[in-house]
Amino acid sequence: MRSVLRKVRDGLNTRTGFFVLTLVLFWIKTYAVYVNKFSLGITNSAQKLLLILNPLPLGILLLGIALYFRGKKSYWIMMIMDLLASLWLFANILYYREFSDFLSLGIIKSSGSVSNNLTLSIGEILHASDLLVFLDVIVLVLLLAFKIIKIDKRPVKYRYPLGITGLACALFAVNLGLAEKDRPQLLTRTFDNNYIVKYLGLNFYAGYNAYQTHKQSATRASASSSDLDQVLKFIKENKTEVNPEYYGKAKGKNVFVFHLESFQQFMINYKVNGKEVTPNINKFYSDQNTLSFDNFYHQVGQGKTSDAETMLENSLYGLPSGSVMTSYGTSNTFQAMPAILDQQGYTTAAFHGDVGSFWNRDNTYKSWGYQYFFSEDYYKNKTNYSIGYGLKDKLFLQQSVKYIEQLPQPFYAKLITVTNHYPYELDKQNQTIEKTTTGDSTVDGYVQTAKYLDDAFGEFIAYLQKAGLYDNSMIVMYGDHYGISNNHKKAIAQLLGKESVNSYDLAQFQKVPFMIHMDGLKGGIDHTYGGEIDVMPTLLDLLGIKNTDTIQLGNDLLAKDRNQTVAFRNGDFVSPTFTKIGSTIYNDKGENVTDKLTAEQKQEVKAQTAFVDEQLSLSDKIVTGDLLRFYTPSDFKKVDKTQYNYKYSDVMKQLKETQKKTPTSVLMKNNGKSTQDLYATDAPELK
Repeated sequence: MRSVLRKVRDGLNTRTGFFVLTLVLFWIKTYAVYVNKFSLGITNSAQKLLLILNPLPLGILLLGIALYFRGKKSYWIMMIMDLLASLWLFANILYYREFSDFLSLGIIKSSGSVSNNLTLSIGEILHASDLLVFLDVIVLVLLLAFKIIKIDKRPVKYRYPLGITGLACALFAVNLGLAEKDRPQLLTRTFDNNYIVKYLGLNFYAGYNAYQTHKQSATRASASSSDLDQVLKFIKENKTEVNPEYYGKAKGKNVFVFHLESFQQFMINYKVNGKEVTPNINKFYSDQNTLSFDNFYHQVGQGKTSDAETMLENSLYGLPSGSVMTSYGTSNTFQAMPAILDQQGYTTAAFHGDVGSFWNRDNTYKSWGYQYFFSEDYYKNKTNYSIGYGLKDKLFLQQSVKYIEQLPQPFYAKLITVTNHYPYELDKQNQTIEKTTTGDSTVDGYVQTAKYLDDAFGEFIAYLQKAGLYDNSMIVMYGDHYGISNNHKKAIAQLLGKESVNSYDLAQFQKVPFMIHMDGLKGGIDHTYGGEIDVMPTLLDLLGIKNTDTIQLGNDLLAKDRNQTVAFRNGDFVSPTFTKIGSTIYNDKGENVTDKLTAEQKQEVKAQTAFVDEQLSLSDKIVTGDLLRFYTPSDFKKVDKTQYNYKYSDVMKQLKETQKKTPTSVLMKNNGKSTQDLYATDAPELK
């Protein structure tokens, strides 16, 4: 026994032995993280094998770099490589826990524009067990520090490190071959980062994502007008006819877009201990003059709220990684809804009670043609006025009235709420409903912030009615993305009254509200399947604005002949007939029918998959190639970003001058008397 221990110790005292120890510990912890911290959807033995194998090739390659050096330098390089890998694992554990996705270079690059107020969120996300990813690094450092393992100072024999590098390459080739066998075209037709990590590993994903980001940057330089041919062909083939019953019904009306942060469809008519969570939104949802869509899905990727805004106002998807607004919002050409409405005589304005640079809004909104952007600088703020990501909704909406009443009519106004945002914490004085009791601390506060959002919305609607804006406006409400991620399966099951949830249930859980209200509009619950990509064409048709030659990838939700296949950003889809999650096909009853499809049904699923793949890839080409610079629709002028200025003093001066030229604002029609006193709020901060 002693001789065995001596041989082990002697082996560890060599550079190669220490390399093997470091590699084994790295391998074990990486696999443990895969299994315990991520939900990668392992469905067969081949995927299980690949999950075990994939940490090794790049692990050997990276740690093997140290073997080309002698003495302390070799050990330092191994420790640094292991530490960097541990930091990457740790960061992805935290990010995945909240967003069910992996960090990308785009997200990291945009962190400066989205990182404020994240301290509280990270504190909520962090689990003590997450820190175990650094345990092997600490142990190895201690073994070296206390000289339990001694440094091998012998000269390097290069045939050994060269052999290790060759082994790493051979193992990766085997890994890739097995992955391609189980998932053909893995690297050419995959929109889901989970697949890359599941088959090839988190470290490969980092490099692949960096390559994809570089490729996106290079795409613009090589793009040409001919790249639009395929886009225009797709749009022509999928264009729908307008619904004469609704086309132009909102012509000349003001438009309010009420952005419901993290609000999901299951909240409609949801009760906690017999008490409605969202009574005001429920009433609005079932109003006879409200068109409410109960099969409407968010389609965001890593850009979350920014993706929702991109789809809402451009009918283009977010990117596979990162955010369109942060990566391309400043430089790209857009044909966005605010610009189109501006050129049709509308005043356009966005309202947000946080810093203007969040998600690069202060630059992107100029590219989209917003005349006004009222951000944090326009609002009175005190210590207890803000929570999480900006001004509390009741205070935000109450203060927004000061600017709304100055907008010449007709106007387009988007109001972005923020209080119903992760980690769903609300000060006690604003809590008006009990938490749910799932036992999941992330989930249980969700109903409290949702109730607060609903109360704020009710106060805002009451003001619109008093100020005479309610009957002269089209009021649009939509949920931007999920509030509760798929990583909270047990809690989701309890909220839905189920014993457990499967992939189909989680796909249906991605429904968010979409409602359009207007006096005299024929309302009701519309069961058509659609998503955020379809909002822009729907609203433009209702406003009677000709958009037959614009580049929009969505279609009017009120059209009779529309394709109801709804793409998710990762390439999955839902439809009235089939839902595709990964390689699994479900029917409309939620039954797994992957191996039971008829030849005709297989053809239908194939066509739906092709439609989704083409729609997503064309959107990516439009954005990364900045293709809209090559195409200008009739009756549209390209946006001149230099004409927009969101500085407080300049905006207030411009508002006064514009009202004199066009005296149609609520304030001017009220003979200069403000309507702010008509706004009633029970916000405790103001008492």
